Amino acid sequence: MKKTLILISLIFSIAPLFSQKGSIRGFVYEKKNGEPVMFTNVYLQGTNFGASTDINGYYSITRIPVGKYTLMVTSIGYDTTQVNITVEANKTLENNLTLSEASVQLDEFIISAERQEMKSQVYTSLVKISPKQVNMIPSIGGERDIAQFLQVVPGVVFTGDQGGQLYIRGGAPIHNKVLLDGMVVYNPFHSIGIFSVFDTDIIRNTDVYTGGFNAEYGGRISSIMDFTTKDGNRKDFNGKVSVNPFASKILLEGPIVKMTDDNYSSISYLLSAKKSYIDWASQNLYKHLDTLRLPFEFTDIYGKLSINGRSGNKLNLFGFSFNDNVTNYQGLADYNWNAGGGGASLILVPSGTSTMINMGVNYSFYSIGMSGLDDLPRSSSIGNLGFNFSLQYFLGESEFKYGVELLNVQTKYSHTSRFNYELVMDQRTSEIAAYAKYKLVWGNLIFDPGIRFTNYTSLSENVLEPRAGLKWSITETLRFKASGGLYSQNLIAANSDRDVVNLFSGFLSAPENELFYQDKPIKSNLQKSKHIVAGFEFDFTNYFTANVEAYYKGFDQLIGINRLARYPNDLQHVDNVLYPNLLKNALIVEDGNAYGLDFLFKYNKDQVYLWFVYSMGFVNRTAEFIDLEFEQYEQTFPTHFDRRHTINLVASYTFGKGLLWEVSGRWNFGSGFPFTPNQGFYESITFPNIYEDYTTSQGYLQVLYGETNSKRLPTYHRFDINLKHTIHLGNKSELVFDVGATNAYNRDNVFYVHRIRNKTVNQLPIMPSIGMSITF
Repeated sequence: MKKTLILISLIFSIAPLFSQKGSIRGFVYEKKNGEPVMFTNVYLQGTNFGASTDINGYYSITRIPVGKYTLMVTSIGYDTTQVNITVEANKTLENNLTLSEASVQLDEFIISAERQEMKSQVYTSLVKISPKQVNMIPSIGGERDIAQFLQVVPGVVFTGDQGGQLYIRGGAPIHNKVLLDGMVVYNPFHSIGIFSVFDTDIIRNTDVYTGGFNAEYGGRISSIMDFTTKDGNRKDFNGKVSVNPFASKILLEGPIVKMTDDNYSSISYLLSAKKSYIDWASQNLYKHLDTLRLPFEFTDIYGKLSINGRSGNKLNLFGFSFNDNVTNYQGLADYNWNAGGGGASLILVPSGTSTMINMGVNYSFYSIGMSGLDDLPRSSSIGNLGFNFSLQYFLGESEFKYGVELLNVQTKYSHTSRFNYELVMDQRTSEIAAYAKYKLVWGNLIFDPGIRFTNYTSLSENVLEPRAGLKWSITETLRFKASGGLYSQNLIAANSDRDVVNLFSGFLSAPENELFYQDKPIKSNLQKSKHIVAGFEFDFTNYFTANVEAYYKGFDQLIGINRLARYPNDLQHVDNVLYPNLLKNALIVEDGNAYGLDFLFKYNKDQVYLWFVYSMGFVNRTAEFIDLEFEQYEQTFPTHFDRRHTINLVASYTFGKGLLWEVSGRWNFGSGFPFTPNQGFYESITFPNIYEDYTTSQGYLQVLYGETNSKRLPTYHRFDINLKHTIHLGNKSELVFDVGATNAYNRDNVFYVHRIRNKTVNQLPIMPSIGMSITF
């Protein structure tokens, strides 16, 4: 008996030693400039304990048995770093690490950071875009732009070089949320659609969620594009100046307080500015483009100040100013828009915990005006004040995150239609959102449930949106994934989704008054959708991967501008009561769906990079129409951006002594867009009084339309090519020459056909270019 008691006592005295565990956390930085190293592998040698760094370079490894270990960091393109550590019970060890660029490439068996992320995160319908990927796509005018890379993302449809917009898996531009360091950017593309407002050289990472995104994102029903800028160089002053036929750019960055190997605290700045002269170039260098030239002009400025603490705490202050002007576009109208904003973000890593706190406050605005030959000006503006706060806990391989968001928005819109129907709206709305998500890891299974609650204060409406993601690693190289959820948004586009070409991109908020569908009031004035996505990832080798996804988006309720409205529906016009609601209501309600299949194959080995995408998609809408006898009817039709088949092939090859030469090409194919044919013309006479003589009255020429989007344009295809050569001028300076051509075989791709003139307007023809940049 005595021996048994001694044995039990011994067991209980030893057991705590086995259960005692500790943690280690820190940041990984590039040694040359102090920039965080994202998505790299940090692990304890000889164990299964490890983690990947996030977008801030942060890693956290928890629940580690006490003892001595070797902490290692491996990443393609960098030398391996290792350090000896001791993990103590119930303590969190802080260890920041730096990586140096590799003089010799790592062996193939080292798993890339991207592949490691794909194994440890669900990442359904997510494409991560790095600056290196953008630099592998052919430049336009000698300057690579992320707008050109977004066009080759699976599920993305781009409608044109002039005024083109991105439509993502059935969602219109109003349904896509664009974030820049947490600030909302309401128009990320310039009127000449081949250029974005972003400077590729300042982007650290871009996450494009084409659907199925989790609870930390809200306010849109189709997709999220989240852009994060890098910090200014924390060690040395750097700059870049580039010149090409379309624009010039300058980038300056450097430390105010330098980061050292012994002290990770610093203060750094970053400033970027670019200015276009497309109008001048089209008249003087590209006279073959069009007799109406390319009347586009833009200026973009972005600045950032980063204050980094010794332990990884960081405060960012940032701001932007973007503007765009179009003069006498196609001889029809003038457009101009301005956007700006600023804000601050704070990252806190409390001492002794495995927790990260993020918070931010920002304001952004956007205003656009248009004046045309009809002397009916149109204007729209939106201002957005937002606050966000989130906590993220690292629990071994699992993670828990929750947060709140506050939003206050003011929208203004003014327009008088050709029917003298005047619409003026000035609205203030508020939203309060709270969300939580939990990443659970059970062996080869990752389950990522989430929930988002939003109170749309101005509408007195509460919305609960469950979401979830799942990944199952069937084998070491084959993974199944799925995600889905419910989504809602308050914003409405101030232009019709049925317009094929419309440079005017304005915003409205959901009205507080009743909306009607089939003459019956609807229950909610929000736009809503549901997503279901499922697919597979397969690794042929460490450098050749495939991703296949099938998706469905049900757009249960869509709200937009009613182009048919012509009779005011208010107390001052009670005589209009006899007209159908479809001719009186300013807004129209529709529904629809989108479904399809996306394939992505990536190959990246040595000097060769290949990116191949095939997408098949179907996008439909169901809406009300009215005939000439005022009879209403319902019709289901494909949208004007319903492109059935899309192929994108990007290839890049680096060669020559020192790998200083690079040739790249992109070929894009798209089946024809739908369009509504003309059925005829007629003269519309308003008859202002009963004495009007119709035989002498001057009416308006009106188009009698055929069946909505029942015909299709010819197929689209284009080949771009580029050759780049780098000349090293010193330790930090280099000169880069770019020579290339857009639409190299000069394909006549139809943009649209002018209905009255019966004139075909084509996309951009062949445009050879040469550009030069110098970094210092």
